[in-house]
Amino acid sequence: MPGEKKAAAKSTKSAAPQAMEVVVEDSINISDKDVAFEEDLLRNPYSLRHWQRYLEHHATSPIAQQFVVYERAVKELPGSYKLWKAYLDQRKQHLTKRNLPYVKAQDEWESVDDCYERALVLLHKMPRIWIDYLQHLTGTPRITKIRRVFDKALRALPITQHIRIWHLYLAWAKKIGGETALKVYKRYLKLEPNHGEDYVDLLVSMERYDEAASRLCKMINNEQFQSMHGKSHYQLWRQLCDIICSHPKDVKSIPIENIIRSGIRRFTDQTGRLWNDLAKYWILLNHFEKARDVYEEAITSVMTVRDFTQVFDTYAEFEESVISAKMEAAEAAEAEGEEGVDQMELDMRLMRLERLMERRPFLVNEVLLRQNPNSVHEWQKRVELWGNNAQKVVDTYTQAVTTIHPKKADGKFNGLWINFAKFYEDGNDVVSARTIFEKATKVNYKTVNDLADVWCEYAEMELRHENYDAALQVMGRATIPSKQKNIAFHDETLPVQVRVYKSLRLWSFYVDLEESVGTVESTKAVYDKILEIKIANPQIIVNYANFLEENKFFEDSYKVYERGIDLFGYPIAFELWNIYLLKFIERYGGTKLERTRDLFEQAIEKVPAKHAKPLFLMYGNLEETHGLARHAMSIYDRATKVVAPEDRADMYHFYIAKAATMFGVTSTREIYERAIEVLQDKDARIMCMRYADMERKLGEIDRARGIYAHGSQFCDPR
Repeated sequence: MPGEKKAAAKSTKSAAPQAMEVVVEDSINISDKDVAFEEDLLRNPYSLRHWQRYLEHHATSPIAQQFVVYERAVKELPGSYKLWKAYLDQRKQHLTKRNLPYVKAQDEWESVDDCYERALVLLHKMPRIWIDYLQHLTGTPRITKIRRVFDKALRALPITQHIRIWHLYLAWAKKIGGETALKVYKRYLKLEPNHGEDYVDLLVSMERYDEAASRLCKMINNEQFQSMHGKSHYQLWRQLCDIICSHPKDVKSIPIENIIRSGIRRFTDQTGRLWNDLAKYWILLNHFEKARDVYEEAITSVMTVRDFTQVFDTYAEFEESVISAKMEAAEAAEAEGEEGVDQMELDMRLMRLERLMERRPFLVNEVLLRQNPNSVHEWQKRVELWGNNAQKVVDTYTQAVTTIHPKKADGKFNGLWINFAKFYEDGNDVVSARTIFEKATKVNYKTVNDLADVWCEYAEMELRHENYDAALQVMGRATIPSKQKNIAFHDETLPVQVRVYKSLRLWSFYVDLEESVGTVESTKAVYDKILEIKIANPQIIVNYANFLEENKFFEDSYKVYERGIDLFGYPIAFELWNIYLLKFIERYGGTKLERTRDLFEQAIEKVPAKHAKPLFLMYGNLEETHGLARHAMSIYDRATKVVAPEDRADMYHFYIAKAATMFGVTSTREIYERAIEVLQDKDARIMCMRYADMERKLGEIDRARGIYAHGSQFCDPR
């Protein structure tokens, strides 16, 4: 009967351990050497030390005898970790040495399993026993039992020890694969959610791309996720894109296009690669028109030349590959005598590729303008790209001047306005050019000189068309003073239109224009206005004086020099005095000697020492040429006291030479003595030698000897 068979089987199983015990007890072979150990164990059956000594005694005994002793020991001390660990290692090592596979020695493998099970009854908190047991089991094909033992280990051990079990569990699960591996990894992720990358790798290896992509999306959307492999969020994005683009037909549970577009918005430094990934996705799905739309959108929206180059090159390769495929299909069809590809479609694709290559310079320019819409250089380059297309040039200029912020312009914004006006001028449309210039003069540029350049170019355009009166009117309008008082040229808080009347560049052009096409009176009025608003520089003074001199207004030119000297002071006044005095002497010579002397006295009255020498020499030369020699000597004598110390020796040499020429050599003795007294030692030494040489030539040997003796004081014997 079935019930009797089950009962018999049950009784047989329950009787098996008893039979084993009988066999063990009957197999004890106690030798004379064992008697002492046995007696100790009878007296101390629960002493671990005595059992260990007995086991050491049987270390060289047959393995069966050792197992009998171990069984007796663990029976008496079932909670001893040391005994069980040594026993289990011995059983496991014995099985491994024999190299018996599980299918051929199933009973022996299961007997070792039974030992581990008995050990874990009391040692279930010992992770080392569980690990050894699991390592023993993973060498067998018993998947269900292994999984259950792993689960028992996780339930038995505290949570702090679980990681040691999970390492083995995951390695075994990855090895066997299938649904078991997936479920094991899912359980592990509940404990360690940051290890999701390993799960994704497992899914990819099992070709479950849809679930892998979904898991990656969750990881990317979790702001608190930290990669255990040190991957950044962008690297996770790249992995997701690689999965999507490599297996687009397998990934269906996530909105792929929306995900990639969100990545484009998020990772702005990698937009080129992500756009290419999106296009590749549509290409692999054979949606070529959608891929082309993606490429077109990409090349008109990327912000860097690097991203543009990536997208454009890929776009061009895509078009070339489509054309090549069409041509190969046409050749194959022609070879087989079938109807080939539509020639019109092929021509259209070739035209599309050609048009794409022609658009490249414009597209690159658009990228640079998206980066910096205030780049004057790039707008000007875009104008040049249009060449002779007048309407496009006008549209580009119009867009440029309305897009660029004057204060943020990168480059000369006024140059763009000027070129815009010149474009109309070159087309003989002067009226439109004037309109552009009028608009340009109302722009609040970065600097005043930018606006001044616009006014000057405006006037030059009128000059090129011989509209001289119009040019003068333009400059007159440009230089109208502001109604506000005390305006500072560098006050950035005021618009440039308010400050432009103080631009020296503007006034310089205006005065040149008046000199060329205006009258003398109008030119003088402009010069006077420059001096009145106090923006003149030394060159303006010299130019004004030269202009008056050329027109025979000599006295007025001298007054201009005097105004300039009062306006600037030294050191600029020194240069103006030089020009003024030379001009005055050249005109009057010695006819107005007293006035000339007064001018020189004014010049040397406040002159700094370093600028005094040229003026005194010029003054002395005047007296020599047109005045008295005695006055000239007096001037040179004054010069030796006023000039800078580094010029004093040269001045004395010059003074001595002039005195010797005019009054004889003997008259220089007093000058020599004064020079030796006031000059520095190195100059005094030279002066003594020249003085002594002069006395020697005059035959005054004693005086020369005395001078040498005096000069020796200034010499360093070293």
